[in-house]
Amino acid sequence: MTSTSSLAGKRVLITGGSSGIGAAVVRRLAAQGATVAVNYRSDQEAAEALVGELRDSGCAASAFPADIGERTQTHELVGAVVSEFGGLDLLVSNAGIEHFGALETITQADFDRLFQTNVAGQLFITQAAVAAMTDGGRIVLSSSVSARLAVRQHALYAASKAAIPAMVRNLAPELAERNIAINAVAPGATATRMAGYAPNYVHPALADVPFPALMRSMSALGRLAQPDEIAATVTFLLSPEASFITGTTIEADGGWN
Repeated sequence: MTSTSSLAGKRVLITGGSSGIGAAVVRRLAAQGATVAVNYRSDQEAAEALVGELRDSGCAASAFPADIGERTQTHELVGAVVSEFGGLDLLVSNAGIEHFGALETITQADFDRLFQTNVAGQLFITQAAVAAMTDGGRIVLSSSVSARLAVRQHALYAASKAAIPAMVRNLAPELAERNIAINAVAPGATATRMAGYAPNYVHPALADVPFPALMRSMSALGRLAQPDEIAATVTFLLSPEASFITGTTIEADGGWN
């Protein structure tokens, strides 16, 4: 596939790229001419099917397994991508895990699992990617609108995602010394498998309200985002058009109240 896009020829790693928002990012970047590394943890079949779809369309893509919650694996992942692609220009840290649960049910294992993937995983994949990047690299991490919302039984997940805006804000001046920009996207409720958990944890007083009606009351646009709408924001932050943006978290939330 030939592309005149500003991302043509860029080598990009997308963690958690086999489904949902990650897969939408993969497709959008590949369509713009980037060479894409699709990371997955366990769903090899989905990752390889996505890579096959892209290759059939003339795009350059490969699948790479790794658990982003393990620091050693994140560094090995970046090493494998660099070895195959000859370098790394862009990183999209999309891998993450959801959690709903009342305070009294939260365990140390729950905390460790959430923060190891959603916080430490994003820090260490950034560490590994920066070491491999030349000047001009761009990085997009994954936060959530949950970081600023009060949602019933969502404290652990929200806390893990709230760490990301602080991370990008504080890494920005350090990485700017190497002409590398780092930002984050905070999606609102999006039509992915993870969104399926939400209706089970609304306030009991709203238990009988149909979820679509609840969504209409909670956001200006009144609907779930489609994964490609979030991917569009990610793609913008990777592009030269975002050259003066770093240390920022963009909320793509449909006007969530």
